[in-house]
Amino acid sequence: MNLPSSLRSTVCCVQLMTTIQTLPVPVIAQVNGLATAAGCQLVAGCDIAIASEKSKFATPGVNVGLFCSTPAVALGRAVPKKVALEMLFTGEPISAHEALMHGLVSKVVSEENLEAETMKIAHKICQASRPVIALGKATFYKQISQSLEDAYRLTSQVMLQNLELKDGQEGIEAFTQKRKPVWTNSLE
Repeated sequence: MNLPSSLRSTVCCVQLMTTIQTLPVPVIAQVNGLATAAGCQLVAGCDIAIASEKSKFATPGVNVGLFCSTPAVALGRAVPKKVALEMLFTGEPISAHEALMHGLVSKVVSEENLEAETMKIAHKICQASRPVIALGKATFYKQISQSLEDAYRLTSQVMLQNLELKDGQEGIEAFTQKRKPVWTNSLE
């Protein structure tokens, strides 16, 4: 099928957004400026988002006759409904500090510290066991849409699976021996 380029772009964007949550590693957004429409969607879809104080976020499509429908999916899952709808209905940008207050970003830092702070978080994550991070990320996204009872049932089962991993066992052993764990990064 020969799709118009704008529709192809939307399909690619949707594929990217759904892929972010299924990747076994955390995806970190680093924002230093204006993130609009799909850019705002990308920030909302990432696992962690660090923004400079000068950053702003908007879904301005309504102002040009094109409602930001696909950005609304990620935005509506990242911020409270009324905040998302105000952004979508007015197209007005919110500041980095407003984005932090509403949960669109994880942290706001000075422009000078943006790269260092983002790398600090990435390095901290890299010190953990890859299979444990992957299991935790997948479980987080799976349980978030479940009822409270189902979420606890799922996460209790996953905790047992985690303890069966070599790295789960190594982590407990290292903790009891008061030493740093040595991860195997094995899926076993």
